[in-house]
Amino acid sequence: SALMVELLRKLKPAHAMLLVDHDLDAIFALADRLTAMVDGRVLASASPVAIRSSPALLDAYPPPLPATA
Repeated sequence: SALMVELLRKLKPAHAMLLVDHDLDAIFALADRLTAMVDGRVLASASPVAIRSSPALLDAYPPPLPATA
């Protein structure tokens, strides 16, 4: 996972990306904007900082969420 994150971090300035993953550490390390879903329903769509404090997301995924890189 760390190698993937490093590769995507290098590609990020020149490419738009859509990541679908359950590896929250990787997603929080890479994303400028997140859309969190549960059972096909959008819970929140915002910056990683805003996602962390989203009441709907905290109900679905109790803390601790990974630290922002």
